[in-house]
Amino acid sequence: MDLFEYQGKQYFARYGIPVSAGDIADTPDEAVAVAERVGYPVVVKAQVRVGGRGKAGGIKLASSAEEVRYHAGKILGMLIRDHIVHRVWIERASDISEEYYASFTLDRSRKQHLGMLSAQGGVEIEEVAKKDPEAIATIYIDPVDGMTPQAARAWVEAARLNPAAEDGAVEILQKLYTCYIDGDCTLAEINPLILTPDQRVHALDAKVSLDEAAAYRHPEWAEFQGMESTDERERAAQEKDLQYVGLDGSVGIIANGAGLAMSTVDIVNQVGGKPANFLDIGGGANADRMVDALTVINGDPNVKVIFVNIFGGITRCDDVANGIIQALSRVQIGAPLVVRLDGTNAAEGRAIIKANESDRLRMVPDMLTAAKTAVEMAGA
Repeated sequence: MDLFEYQGKQYFARYGIPVSAGDIADTPDEAVAVAERVGYPVVVKAQVRVGGRGKAGGIKLASSAEEVRYHAGKILGMLIRDHIVHRVWIERASDISEEYYASFTLDRSRKQHLGMLSAQGGVEIEEVAKKDPEAIATIYIDPVDGMTPQAARAWVEAARLNPAAEDGAVEILQKLYTCYIDGDCTLAEINPLILTPDQRVHALDAKVSLDEAAAYRHPEWAEFQGMESTDERERAAQEKDLQYVGLDGSVGIIANGAGLAMSTVDIVNQVGGKPANFLDIGGGANADRMVDALTVINGDPNVKVIFVNIFGGITRCDDVANGIIQALSRVQIGAPLVVRLDGTNAAEGRAIIKANESDRLRMVPDMLTAAKTAVEMAGA
């Protein structure tokens, strides 16, 4: 679950991370009321779950009620990377001496938490990694041991932050780590983390992703539900309890298991196609599950072909094949299907698909050929 910036800042504040004073507004008049309350100058910031707001004109400085009303009126309703702005965040403007970057996420390959810190903030961390990888100081944290104050300070020193910022940065990084762990985040990022002229350090932005599998521990997350969805396809998938991420291509993807789904996205890219989504159907691929998955993908008008990639372990391929055939009898699918089955009872599953093959349903035995077939059928 990705939070809007204002929600991320509210989440940070629960853990004592200093953020700028501000509030949310849905109309220009509400924006002015917030600005009058927090004091000028203020920053009017579009609330969408994508980057590039500043370049798109979605972040503006305002020094008066007239300027706030004007900028809020322009930003509300603005389209930023296919996302309509429905809300703006109005916050007290901050004087900035320096900008830094800080984040925590999980390094699955090492089974440790990864912290990244850089004295170069305010830009995408990917850009820093390309241009000057040594500018990023990393720390790997054993989940059992956690991060000690000594480790946090050594990390700050390795990042070569301004000595005036060290104490404040160490304090905030420890709080950010607590937020990341106790708050069940998959990502907790501050960009920029700023040093002010009076040598205070605080979070000027917030990017927070929550682990939805931990929602049962956080009844307070209910306040984040029902907000604007970044993607209507993702909202439909959430309602059906499917792990789905919308992309901008033409090859719809259904796979069982997150690793296989990611590999399928990669191989479609490698053979010259563009994936329309990541969809992990999970361990069960029965008819009902297939109906749900196909319904979600079928709702994407950009999908030209659907690539169903299944590796049967506990799941039997013949059960998957029967589920696909039953699902197709229940859902009117606009795009043809390319199916690859491997693993338990693969021969039986392939035979079932073969017996029902048509120009709308193709059985391809190996993953690479199936990906190439799907991309060709999509006309990519």
